[in-house]
Amino acid sequence: MRALVISGGGSKGAFGGGVAQYLLQEKLHQYDLLIGSSTGSLLIPHLALGNVSKIHGIYTSVDMSKIFDINPFVVKKKGDLEIVSINHFNVLLQLLRGKRTFGESHRLKSYIKENFTESEFNQLKASGCNIVVTVTNLSKNEVEYKSINDFTYDEFCEWIWISCNYIPFMSLVTKNNQEYGDGGFSSLVPIREAINRGATEVDVVILETEKQSTPKAIGRNPFSLMIDLFQTLLNQVEKHDITIGKLAANNKNVKLNLYYTPTQLTNNALIFNKDKMKQWWQQGYDYAKNKSELMSDNLQ
Repeated sequence: MRALVISGGGSKGAFGGGVAQYLLQEKLHQYDLLIGSSTGSLLIPHLALGNVSKIHGIYTSVDMSKIFDINPFVVKKKGDLEIVSINHFNVLLQLLRGKRTFGESHRLKSYIKENFTESEFNQLKASGCNIVVTVTNLSKNEVEYKSINDFTYDEFCEWIWISCNYIPFMSLVTKNNQEYGDGGFSSLVPIREAINRGATEVDVVILETEKQSTPKAIGRNPFSLMIDLFQTLLNQVEKHDITIGKLAANNKNVKLNLYYTPTQLTNNALIFNKDKMKQWWQQGYDYAKNKSELMSDNLQ
């Protein structure tokens, strides 16, 4: 049983899409199980359907206006650099409304439903391929995995959306009297879940470098510093998930194929730049191709 796991990573999901495109179209991998966390949850339904060109179009045309109805960020350019700072007006508006998050992302939910139809949902359900998205139950402080087989179309689209909601910059969602947010907070790279569900070989796309090669520039204002702090915490979750996944794979004799980003793509994965995401998609495809060729050479 072969599985594809795609980690969280915001706009870096474009790189993951490129990797998956190569694995599906050139290596002809067929997956019985696809598990995503955060941006990985957005990718996997389309990949399972083989709609690579469609999801490529989505990731290379999306911008901030399609995600945020209240955008907490201001992006300023200085030469080739993008400097992220707080949108004081929008954040103050949220505070005056008594909201607990700096921004709102209901437009993303609508965008998901516009691009993943009920017909496609039914087609996936009938295919026998299991699609699982990762969410964090903040009320219980634990991870939950939501399978397409257990929900209606509207419910599953909402779980995909919840999986992507990076608190406190995006919407906090209440369901069944419990509060939910981004799956990456509890399981950024859900390798172990794929193994627990019976996978014997897992292709894992990790939207971060394997090792940090250069010192990280820390934010120059409280808002960007908070983003950097969250990223540091998520990096620790990622390392934990990979370590646990490798141990589980060793115990059950499961083959893991790991695909990291070869370079640091961005300092803020909540900024969606169409031009950069096009480049990252192609980089992901090229990286998977080169890695595959190296693996083939080593086997000869």
